[in-house]
Amino acid sequence: MTELTLASNSLDRARLLRLLQDYGVYAGVVALLLFNFAFTPHFVSSENFRTQAVQVAPVLVVALGMALAIGTEGVDLSVGSVMALSTSLLSLYLGYGPWIAALAAVAGGIVVGVANGALIAFVGVQPIVATLALMVAGRGLALVLLPQLRDVRDPGMAALGSGDVVGVPYLVLIAAALALVVAFVVRRTTFGRQVLAIGDSRPAARLAGLPVRRVLVVVYVCSGALAAIAGVLATARLTASDPTSLGTLMELSAITAVVVGGTPLSGGRVRIGGTVAGAVLIQLLTTTLVKHDLPPSWTQIAQAAVIVLAVYAARERGRR
Repeated sequence: MTELTLASNSLDRARLLRLLQDYGVYAGVVALLLFNFAFTPHFVSSENFRTQAVQVAPVLVVALGMALAIGTEGVDLSVGSVMALSTSLLSLYLGYGPWIAALAAVAGGIVVGVANGALIAFVGVQPIVATLALMVAGRGLALVLLPQLRDVRDPGMAALGSGDVVGVPYLVLIAAALALVVAFVVRRTTFGRQVLAIGDSRPAARLAGLPVRRVLVVVYVCSGALAAIAGVLATARLTASDPTSLGTLMELSAITAVVVGGTPLSGGRVRIGGTVAGAVLIQLLTTTLVKHDLPPSWTQIAQAAVIVLAVYAARERGRR
């Protein structure tokens, strides 16, 4: 009888952990929304919802690239520095028009992605080390190109940052479109299946004849490009280029969104829907703390606690 009870308790715990990993992020979003509906003044307004959506857009775009990197059992710590580099390049090339400037910014992110991918795939450097090196170098290069804050006074950038279609901001539409594209790539393409296979077991992927090196380079190029796009979106929203602060701790927010969304750090699985919900959760958590007059440091502590909880749930499930 005791063995049956223990088995039942173990089964209930496993089921609870499975539900926490699969649906915990959605429950967290609902819980924070209900809390703010009830206890946060002026939360329920179209202007506030628009502000929240616009603020979460760059985080989501970065998190999409981070999800691909983590799906290969890697990580990209350079995303915040890529945002800073992209805002510097955007400001420097804005005299040639917003499209040329945006392309230059994205090109900068692609170059960083190629460097990351080459170090990881061909040199054999661990992802955390390679991207950490580019994190430092990228921020330094951004400050060399643009040592101080500069206002962005361009009608095209202003329209991107504040414009909308039937009330939905351009920034939100772009982030949503990119999320759909990445979700399609992961679920429906050969490249997506190769990413998951490499994350599940890189030696097995090599033995199966998969182009492991090429896929890894493309993954980090995508991460760099998406981080650069996020930098362009954030610059358009702020109407200023500030390489000193733009993208600071963005890697923490992106990793949190991905891990909380159900993508394990061990790789082999990518949940784009969960990543979207994770980005929304981080934004709501930040907003809740700020609107209740808690210092910004509490936001970082709360994010760390959420990461630990998500990793614990994934680890315990992996033991079953």
